[in-house]
Amino acid sequence: MGLTAGTYIPAMSGGFIWDDDDYVQDNLTLRSLAGLGQIWFQPGTTRQYYPLVHTTYWLEYRLWGLNPTGYHVVNVILHALSAVLVWRLLIRLKVPGAWATAALLALHPVHVESVAWITERKNTLSGAFYLSAAWAYLRYEEARSPRLYWAALLLFAAALLSKTVTCTLPAALLLVLWWKGQTPMRRTAVALVPFFTLGVAMSGMTVWMERHSVGAWGPEWDLSLVERGLIAGRALWFYAAKLLVPLNLTFIYPRWAIDATAVWQYLYPAGALGVGALLWTFRERLGRGPLTGVLFFAGTLTPALGFFNFYPMLYSFVADHFQYLASLGLLALAAAGGHRVWTRLGQPAAGPVALALVLAVCGLLTWRQGQVYADLETLWRDTLKKNAGAWIAHNNLANILKERGQLDQAIGHYRQALLLKPGSAQIHLNLADAHRARGESAAALRHYRRALRAEPGRVETYLKLGNALLGQNAVAEAIDHYRQALQLAPDLALAHSNLGAALAIQRRDEEAIEHYRRALQLKPDFAETHNNLGRLLGLRGQFAAAIEHYRRALQLKPTYRQARDNLAEALQAVGADSISKP
Repeated sequence: MGLTAGTYIPAMSGGFIWDDDDYVQDNLTLRSLAGLGQIWFQPGTTRQYYPLVHTTYWLEYRLWGLNPTGYHVVNVILHALSAVLVWRLLIRLKVPGAWATAALLALHPVHVESVAWITERKNTLSGAFYLSAAWAYLRYEEARSPRLYWAALLLFAAALLSKTVTCTLPAALLLVLWWKGQTPMRRTAVALVPFFTLGVAMSGMTVWMERHSVGAWGPEWDLSLVERGLIAGRALWFYAAKLLVPLNLTFIYPRWAIDATAVWQYLYPAGALGVGALLWTFRERLGRGPLTGVLFFAGTLTPALGFFNFYPMLYSFVADHFQYLASLGLLALAAAGGHRVWTRLGQPAAGPVALALVLAVCGLLTWRQGQVYADLETLWRDTLKKNAGAWIAHNNLANILKERGQLDQAIGHYRQALLLKPGSAQIHLNLADAHRARGESAAALRHYRRALRAEPGRVETYLKLGNALLGQNAVAEAIDHYRQALQLAPDLALAHSNLGAALAIQRRDEEAIEHYRRALQLKPDFAETHNNLGRLLGLRGQFAAAIEHYRRALQLKPTYRQARDNLAEALQAVGADSISKP
C-alpha cells in the first residue's frame, strides 16, 4: 500500500483533466440529495450509467468539494486495494509469484491512466469489486456457503454498476475453475447463470447509452465485422507489447487505418489465434496455466476490442485504461513463469533481485508518467509530442490557449487539427470563435458556415452564426438562424433570448417581448435576458416592470454594470432619488 502511494505522489498532486468536468467539476448531481436520486434512478442524467462511481464523487464532494487531491487519493487507495486482493486471490489459487503479480499490478506504468485520471474511478472502483466478487465466489466453491454465493453476486452487481466491462467475471471464473480442475463444470455453469444474466443485461444498457447518450455512432464507428476483427487482433498484440515494454505511453494513440484488403493486417488476428491454438495443443505438456493466462487476457479485453462501439473509437482504437483488469492474465503468467525459471535454474535468490530491478524500473516509469497528468495543458502537449497526428489533442490544446487569450497559437493548432480531420464541424466552430475573438469577422463567418455544412443539425452553430451575423448588422439573416435553432430545440432559452434581441433591433417589440418572456420561463435565472427585457419595457414606458427585471438581473449578477446603469436610468425616469440595493 505504501509503495503504491509513494509511486503515485506526482499523480496525487495533479489537477482535473479531460472529462473530469463532466464527471465532477460541472456535475450538478453532486450538489444535492436530489442529485443523488438522479444518479441512481434517471439514466442519462450522467454521461454513463455508473451510479456507484458517481455516488463516490457525491460523497467526496461533501468532504473536500472540488479539491482534486482528495479524488486522486481515493483512486490510489482503490488501486492499492486491488493489488492486495490480487495477492490474496493468487495465494488462494496457489499461483507461484502471487506477491510479484500484485506488485506488478500496483507499479506497472500502463495503469497510470486508470489511477491518475479521476474519471477512470470507473476502473479502480469496479476493479476492487470485481476482485472481491471473485474471492467470495471461489470461497463459495470451497465452502458451498449460500452467504458467500450471495455476497459474490452482490459484489459482482456493484462491479457492474461501476463499469460494465466487468461483465466478463463469470467467464473468467469458469476459466479459472477449469484450469484448477477441482469442480464439476456443469454445476459451476449453472451456479453462474445469474452472473451471466446480470452481465448481459448491464452490458446491453451500456451499449445503448454509448450510442444514445455518449454519442458513439457515425462514420467513425461504421465498421464491418471483418474490420472489427482486424482491430481486435491488432489490439491484443498492442496491449501485450505495452505490458512487456511500457515505453512511449500516450493518452491518445494513433488511430490505425484499417483496410480489409491489406493481407498483412490479417497477420495480427491470425497470430493471436495461432498462439491460442498452440497453447491448447500443448496444454498437457505445458500445463493449463499459460492457456488460462492468455485466455483471461483476451477474454477480459473483449468488451474493448472494437466489437462493440465505444466513444474513444472516434480518435483511437486503444487506450491504456482498457487493459486495467485484463493485464492480470499476462502479469500473473510472467510472475509465475519467472518463479519457475529461477527455481529450475537452482538460483532462487536471483528471483527477488530480478523482481526488485523490474519493480524499480516500473516505479520510476510510473512516477514519470504520473507527472503527465498534472493538468490539461501538460497532458495535451505530452500527447502531441508522442502522437503529432492526434487531431483531438490539437483541438483541445487550442481551446486552452484560446481561453487564455493566446489566439495566434490557438488558431495554429485549430488549423493543424483541421488538416488532420477536415470535415469536423466542432473544429470549424472552435476556429470561428477564435477568429471572432481576434476581430476577424469574415474568417469567423466562413468557418461558422463550414461548420453548418458539415453538421446541419447542430443548434450551437446556428446560434453562433446568428450572433456573428448580428455583429455585422445582418439582422434578418441572424433572425433566420435563430429560428432554425428553435426548430431544432424549441425549449432552448438562449435561442429565445437571442431571437428577442434581434427582433428588438428591428423594432418588432411585441415579438421580442414574447421571446424574452419565454426565455425566462425556461431559465428564470437568465440575468442578461432580465436586463434586455427590462430595457425594452422601459423604452415602452413600462418603468415599474422594467425596474423589477433590472433588480432581478442584479440579484443574479451583482457586478452587472449595464443592468445597474439601466436601473439608475429607470429610477430617474420615475422620479426616484436613489438606487435601492437589489
